Amino acid sequence: MSAHLSYVEAVVVGAFQGVTELFPVSSLGHSVLVPALVGGQWARDLNVSTPESPYLAFIVGLHVATAAALLVFFWRDWLRIVAGFVSSVRYRRIQTPGERLAWVIVVATIPVGLAGVALEHLFRTTLGKPIPAAAFLFLNGIALYAGEVLRRRVAPPGAVDEPDQPHTGEAIDDRLARLPMRRGLLIGSSQILALLPGISRSGIAMVAGLWRGLSHEDAARFSFLLATPIILAAGVYKIPELFGPLGVGIHGQVLAGSIASFVCAYLAVRYLTRYFQTRTLTPFAVYCVVVGAGSLVWLCLR
Repeated sequence: MSAHLSYVEAVVVGAFQGVTELFPVSSLGHSVLVPALVGGQWARDLNVSTPESPYLAFIVGLHVATAAALLVFFWRDWLRIVAGFVSSVRYRRIQTPGERLAWVIVVATIPVGLAGVALEHLFRTTLGKPIPAAAFLFLNGIALYAGEVLRRRVAPPGAVDEPDQPHTGEAIDDRLARLPMRRGLLIGSSQILALLPGISRSGIAMVAGLWRGLSHEDAARFSFLLATPIILAAGVYKIPELFGPLGVGIHGQVLAGSIASFVCAYLAVRYLTRYFQTRTLTPFAVYCVVVGAGSLVWLCLR
C-alpha cells in the first residue's frame, strides 16, 4: 500500500479525519466508508481492517494532528487543568475549580483508555469493514436523536440551555468542575462505544452529557476536553509504527494528511463551540441516519 497511497488520498482522508473526529459523525466510520464507497484503488489502498495495515499507521499521524489542534484551541483550558492537577497533587486537595476539573477528566478518561488498549485491535479487525461501519453510523444517528429526546424528557429543572449564561471558556470550565465524579465517570465511559466504527466519540459523550443534565454547549466542550488526551495517547502509543515497516514510503503523505487534519480540526472545533451555544444534535442525527442507511443499502446491493 505504501507505494499506492497518493497525496490526493492523503489530503482528502486527512480533511475528513479532522472534521469527522469532532463533528458527532464518527471519524473511524468515515475512514472505513469513504474508500469503500469510492471503490477501486481507494478501497484497496485505504483498508483499516487489514492486520498490520499501513493505512492504520497513516491514520495514527492524523489523530496526533487532530489532538494538536484541540490543544492549540483549548490551550487556556489546559493550562488551568494542568495547573489544577499539579496544585492538587502538591497540596493533596481537590478544592479549586481547576483542581476539580482536572480530576473529573482523569477519572472520566481511565475507562476508555483501558478499553481502548484491550479492545481496539479486536473491534477494528472484526468490525472495521464497510457494512458494519454503515450500520453503526445509522445507529449513531439514532443515538444522537435519542439524546435530544431524553434531554427534553428527563433534564432536571434549570438544566435547559440558558441563552444568557456566560460563554467564556473559564465560565464553562467552572460549570464542568461542579460535575460529580460519578457523573463525569459515566460520561467518559460512554466513549468506549466509539471503539465501534461508525459511533462518534464526541457524539456519544455529548448524548451522555445531555442525559445527565449538561447544556449543549457544556456537553460539547466537555466532550472535546475528554477527547484530547484519549486521541493524543492513542496516537503516541502507535506512532512508532510510522517509523517501522508500515511507514515506509508514506512519510510525505502522512505529513500532508496531518496538515489537512490539523487545519480542518481547528476550524471544526472553532465552529462547533459556537454552534452548540444555540443549536442541537438533530441535524447530525439526520445526516448519520441518511448516510448510514444509504451506504448500507448501496454496499449490500452493488
